[in-house]
Parts: sequence; C-alpha cells; structure tokens
Amino acid sequence: MKRITEFFLFSLLILLFLNGCNSREVNEDIFQYKDSYVGDNSAVGNIVKLLPNSEYFNGFELKTKEEPYGILLNYKGIGAEEIEKNYKETAIYNATFIFSLVKNAKWITFNFEDQQYKITKQELESWYGKELSEYMSEEDLTKLTQKYLEDENKVNQFFEK
Repeated sequence: MKRITEFFLFSLLILLFLNGCNSREVNEDIFQYKDSYVGDNSAVGNIVKLLPNSEYFNGFELKTKEEPYGILLNYKGIGAEEIEKNYKETAIYNATFIFSLVKNAKWITFNFEDQQYKITKQELESWYGKELSEYMSEEDLTKLTQKYLEDENKVNQFFEK
C-alpha cells in the first residue's frame, strides 16, 4: 500500500510540474481585446501588460470625462543604451496597438522617467497612411510597425511636429 501511495504522489507531483511548465508557454492573444473602450480599465491594463517594455509599466490613467478620450501611461526605469530611441519606439509601437484595439482612444501620453510623448490616433494613422482599426491580427500589425520603426529618420520626423 505504501508503494502505491508513493507512486500516486510522485505521479501527481510530475503532473503538477508539467502543467506549470505548459502554462507559461501559452501566449495570450492581444487581439481578444479588439473593440475595447478607454473606459474599460481591465482591458486597457491587460493590453499594456502584453506590449513591449511592460516590465517597466508603472500605472495608467484613463481620461474619459470629456472627448477626445485618452490614456496616460507611466513607465519607469527603461534602462537601454539608447534611451531616447527606446522611448520613441516603445511609444509608437504601443500606441499603434492601443489605437488598433481601443475603439475610442484618440490620444495617448507616454510618461517616461525623463521624457514625455503625446501621440494622437490621427497623427499616427497619417504617418502610416493606414487606418489602424482595420488590422485584425497581431502578426499583421507587428509587421507594419516594425517596417516603420526600421527607419530611425522616419521615427525622429514623427516626433518633430
């Protein structure tokens, strides 16, 4: 009886271990939040946590009292070698996804430790020459964003408004 109990406990331990390993590999689909609204705290928070540099994300504020609706995102300690470039890329990439997913978001202000960027949906769509709400997959939106982020001059020009 003791051997059966030991075998059962050992098997249970193995199953729990394997289940724990598998749960980390599951990739959450950011597009499950498509057509969210600025007023949905949970959706906005979950979107931001799935975007690049989320480990430096330090809270947000939703501006929903009057239109145009917007979001303030706070980041701390992004310690890259090229900090300003990293800030700009994070702002453009994350804004692209948020504007694509959150229907009524019209502007986003990114507050980094020593830098602030405000991006409007209209400016970003004009820069891309595409309507962001038309994108229906993370893969397609990532391709678009990476294509534009490759050109550092184009990125800098976006912020020289």
